[in-house]
Amino acid sequence: MDEVIIGIGINDSKRTWFSTERRVEMVRQLYADEPRVTVAAYDGLTVDFAKEHGAQFIVRGIRTVRDFEYEETIADINRKLAGIETLLLFTEPELTSISSTVVRELLQFGKDVTPFLPQGLKLD
Repeated sequence: MDEVIIGIGINDSKRTWFSTERRVEMVRQLYADEPRVTVAAYDGLTVDFAKEHGAQFIVRGIRTVRDFEYEETIADINRKLAGIETLLLFTEPELTSISSTVVRELLQFGKDVTPFLPQGLKLD
């Protein structure tokens, strides 16, 4: 049976609005009705997390040319380190301006971020 593992990376150099545990819980809520989706936090390289879980490939979303150039480089490194391929999915054009940085900034100023979140995600 195929499954999707959604990895929530822990990066101490990035400022997050929610704790790792809360981020994992929010994503789990989004996929609660999907028995083949697992959500887990990890520390370290994404490719190591993927390898530890027996992943055949990594799926990454890209919004811009800048994202593509960065992800292309990382995909090459991941292939060399672990033999794991990366699939790049382009976002819908109307979603290209949405990023976690933008959402955090809007939250900081007390703005409603609902239009920028997946449908059904609860921030409470």
